[in-house]
Amino acid sequence: QVQLVESGGGLVQAGGSLRLSCAASLRTFSTYIMGWFRQVPGKERELLASISLSGGGTYYSNSVKGRFTISRDNAKNTVFLQMNSLKPEDTAVYYCAARFSTTMTYRYWGQGTQVTVSS
Repeated sequence: QVQLVESGGGLVQAGGSLRLSCAASLRTFSTYIMGWFRQVPGKERELLASISLSGGGTYYSNSVKGRFTISRDNAKNTVFLQMNSLKPEDTAVYYCAARFSTTMTYRYWGQGTQVTVSS
């Protein structure tokens, strides 16, 4: 059974940093593009960042570009999201997800981790 498990969320003051981790039980982790999303109540889930199979290519949404960094460790089946200069509007549930490179649809999802940024 495939599992993606996020960790590292919590409460932080504005301007602070958090590092999210996502451990994946995917047998062939290096064949999946990994992404980080977030969602707030009443809004659609937002793609924040994604990373290519080898980690050499990344995408960031305008809302996090320059503040967040996605990375992956294929040897440890883990993807990370380093979040710096956090703002209250970054408060959300953060999810990691995995998709094959041949599709834009994310197939596997974690359960989410709450990030709360206080002003």
